Amino acid sequence: MKLILTQEVTGLGSSGDTVEVKGGYARNYLLPRGLAMLATRGAEKQVDSLRRARAARDVRSLEEAQAVAGRLSGLNVTLPARSGDGGRLFGRITTADVAAAVTASGGPELDRRRIELPSSIKSLGTHTVTVRVHPEVSVPVTVDVVAG
Repeated sequence: MKLILTQEVTGLGSSGDTVEVKGGYARNYLLPRGLAMLATRGAEKQVDSLRRARAARDVRSLEEAQAVAGRLSGLNVTLPARSGDGGRLFGRITTADVAAAVTASGGPELDRRRIELPSSIKSLGTHTVTVRVHPEVSVPVTVDVVAG
């Protein structure tokens, strides 16, 4: 089924992209949530004009993303967490926890969906997470999980 994405969908594309997906994924997930619309001639013309406007905006947003990446690079974030014997956490550190800690440590305010954890953070110590500021700009951030 051919669709036009109305919002960014991780692993599929960004807003305005034309994608081919299976029917069930389109009918049960993308269309009901408003993440995509059917690709018709009229919709493709509308997306074409949006794509031209987005190309001009992307140049500015890339420059802004590089400025944010400059603020994030070299940033060390400390997160206190409750832990048991052996440094194992009660629960885990989530992307929302990391986003709040980055903001609290003087970094820019981040959307939790832009933060990629390599795996679940369930232990004390130093971990590296990746922040996708822009599709072309990613920054590694060091997270120190300490007993709190």
